[in-house]
Amino acid sequence: MTRVLITGANRGLGLAFAKESLARGYRVFATCRRPDEADDLQALRDDFPEKLTVLHLDVTDEGTIDAAAEAVQDQEDALDLLINNAGINPEQEHLGNLDAETILHTYHVNAVGPMLVAQRFLPLLRAGDDPRILNISSTSGSLARKSSGGGYSYCSSKAALNMLTRALAFDLESDGVIVVVIHPGWVQTDMGGSAAPLEPTESVRGVLDVAEELGPSDTGLFYNYKGEQPPW
Repeated sequence: MTRVLITGANRGLGLAFAKESLARGYRVFATCRRPDEADDLQALRDDFPEKLTVLHLDVTDEGTIDAAAEAVQDQEDALDLLINNAGINPEQEHLGNLDAETILHTYHVNAVGPMLVAQRFLPLLRAGDDPRILNISSTSGSLARKSSGGGYSYCSSKAALNMLTRALAFDLESDGVIVVVIHPGWVQTDMGGSAAPLEPTESVRGVLDVAEELGPSDTGLFYNYKGEQPPW
């Protein structure tokens, strides 16, 4: 049975990851910043009380990362899959209103946070079965595909996440932990908007299918939800 931890699981892709993981029989630890306000996630826990644990975790708060890791350790001796899904995209950002606080906070959530979560959960992952780390990124972070202005905080933070993932993959190769970045597609979420062509369920099914097929030679690579490799 796959044991998985998901960040940002209260809505959108994160909630879809939790639902699909449960449908596949996974043991799920679903984390978010405000569990008491995560009504859909709490209802899901009521449906799967033996399979789903909801935990408080803010990727910008190392104290909550530590507490979540301790809570998982109290219930399981290993993790097989970490899905670093939590992310933000500042709205209405453009050249002329850029500010350091917004840019740095976006980097903290989208790039630094996933690294700190991965670092803290490494002991559990190293003990897992074919352990994998999925960092949910975007083709918006691709230097090769960048063909317009704007998106300063989001695009550059995802580019940073891609590089951090690449470095992490090399460091964990000898431990047998596979680390990849995955683009989930343009999805109908609060971030993606209603014009997006993909339903969350279709996206996460593809991502988890890719995750289940990963082997050692895949570590450090960039995939999309179809299993294709977009340009970096």
